[in-house]
Amino acid sequence: QVQLVESGGGSVQAGGSLRLSCVVTGYIYRMAWFRQAPGKEREGVAAINSRGYNIYYGDSVKGRFTISQDNAKNTLYLQMNSLKPEDTAMYYCAATLRPLTAVQALDRMNYNFWGQGTQVTVSS
Repeated sequence: QVQLVESGGGSVQAGGSLRLSCVVTGYIYRMAWFRQAPGKEREGVAAINSRGYNIYYGDSVKGRFTISQDNAKNTLYLQMNSLKPEDTAMYYCAATLRPLTAVQALDRMNYNFWGQGTQVTVSS
């Protein structure tokens, strides 16, 4: 059974940085970070496959966020720089056993394993 446990959220001022971590138990093919702000739909932030390539980013985070993984530690990361108040949300780690296309990789409907989420709050 796949299990995902996120950590690393917190409160920062605009322009600051945070790094999220997600420890993975079990075999997966592709992983991603999603976020959901109050009253909004869950949106794809970044996705990567188990070999560390086919990386995709949501338009709102391109150039500021970096997804990476350490297979030796079974851990997925999301480095978030130049944070903005609009980045405030609950961030979720997600995984799937299926290979996904670029269009599918940031669609929450294609992931069936989810972590509990970690809150990120950015103040102006």
